[in-house]
Amino acid sequence: MVSPSPSRVQHSIHGVNPDLRWMVQCIQFEEYRDPFNEYFIAFKGNPLPPGPPLRYAFLRRYPEKPLYKWAKKYGPIYSVWMGEQLFVVINDAAVARDLLVVHGSNFSSRWSYFMKNQTILGGGAITASPYNDTWRKHRKIAMWLLNSKAVDTYAGTIDYEAHMLVRSLYEASLDGGSAVDPAYFAGRFALKYVTTLNKARILTHCMYSNMLTLAFGIRTVSASEPLVAEAIRLGMEFMQLTGPWTNMIDFIKILQWLPTPSRASARKLHSDFLDVYGAMINQVKDRIDAGEEVPDCLVKTLLQCQHEEELSWKDMCFIVIAFTTGGVHSTSGIIEWFLALMPSHPHIQAKACEELDRVVGRHAWPTASDEMKLPYCRAIIKEVLRVHAPFWMGTPHCSDEDFVYNGYYIPKNTTMVLNVYALHHNEDRYPESSTFNPDRYLGDELSSSESAKQSNVLLRDHWAFGAGRRLCPGMIMAERELWMALSRLLWAFRFEEVPGEPISLDEYEGLSGRTPLPFRVRLQPRHGNVRDILLERDEVSITVF
Repeated sequence: MVSPSPSRVQHSIHGVNPDLRWMVQCIQFEEYRDPFNEYFIAFKGNPLPPGPPLRYAFLRRYPEKPLYKWAKKYGPIYSVWMGEQLFVVINDAAVARDLLVVHGSNFSSRWSYFMKNQTILGGGAITASPYNDTWRKHRKIAMWLLNSKAVDTYAGTIDYEAHMLVRSLYEASLDGGSAVDPAYFAGRFALKYVTTLNKARILTHCMYSNMLTLAFGIRTVSASEPLVAEAIRLGMEFMQLTGPWTNMIDFIKILQWLPTPSRASARKLHSDFLDVYGAMINQVKDRIDAGEEVPDCLVKTLLQCQHEEELSWKDMCFIVIAFTTGGVHSTSGIIEWFLALMPSHPHIQAKACEELDRVVGRHAWPTASDEMKLPYCRAIIKEVLRVHAPFWMGTPHCSDEDFVYNGYYIPKNTTMVLNVYALHHNEDRYPESSTFNPDRYLGDELSSSESAKQSNVLLRDHWAFGAGRRLCPGMIMAERELWMALSRLLWAFRFEEVPGEPISLDEYEGLSGRTPLPFRVRLQPRHGNVRDILLERDEVSITVF
């Protein structure tokens, strides 16, 4: 056994949440694997997948970097010890198919992260539940609201929010005369929420408006509504507390008994989630009980099927939490990456604008029915998802039973990680993978949800929505939202860097979800009809709840 030197410890914790640093002084953990334990854990002569010899307490801020480095060294599948937990990392599409799809019955559960699964979500959300009857029940409910036919019924809501997103950006840019920070000004509620929520991401608020309509049947959202403001704050705090590789407390069990700041924050977040979302669910219930006409929405569906599906109050709260929090931050993050990428790729903008002017024209803007007529715009969206997926590792799976794959032993309760970063940088599948090049998707006529189901997994467009039985249930919804928002942004604006303010495309914020570092961009209206459609025409007809 070799204990880490002080210098190594200091180096390893650089860039991690400061409230974890003092923990190193409270424990002495092993950094190297135990060769005897490694021999003992082999099964009938089948060793663990190869991997680095060190035992890690956590990974640093950008965990995809060492994971990708190990993928290049150890191959399509490798193992790594995080504290007391064994992780197996999948870096190849064929391996992902074999384990997560073909043998999905064994690799579709969840490892119980202390911070996220046990403490914050209490094992109750669809993303945290083990692979069991409860998860199947919650998944079925999610699919009622997120399948293709259901998403078609949300067309008015999605259209309205896309309109308001582009309009808000236009107004903030002062008709192209002022640079804007999309993280602060690109959303529906502009400056009002900047003060209320300590300059939280307004683009996220725009997406929350979408999700709040679908979850609670509400349309009017303002800074004066304390429950809505609190729901947004809690969602952002959740994304900061739940990095899958960066919380030492997840991997060193003794820390889970110590009164650390992270543990206290997670417990409070659990309680606050139940209080806030429970109160919002009660508001819908009170409206129904009072005989009001409540639009079809997630909470209405949950209340109607509560007894038949044997849903507890906590079940309903965490289904709604997973629906809103997960969907909002992934979609808003992708829109931010799009806005960060476009200024440095004027030739790509030009090709998209030529296509839009030729197919849609300048007297109307794109709608859902135009998508298949605009293959280059579709390709841009797919390429943004490939180059800057919102979650490089997603939410890990877990093995339910011992398993031997290609001569390697994968023990029961092993955490299974889909390395989206490695998959998206596979040079055989994506030549010059570090280059942003939408041309690679020309000729791909499948939606991402269709592509994920095709028999030849090697042809899948990207892996941003996961794989197997835990494939994101909101894929179709996310695709529709992204199409409406990004195609209209391309139609309306020319994106330019602010002189002297380069946009970083390598670094990012967040431990769970990923968003660009703060940046400003110039949004120049492409033609005179932009103002007409955004501000003067009655382009959107939707009931305001």
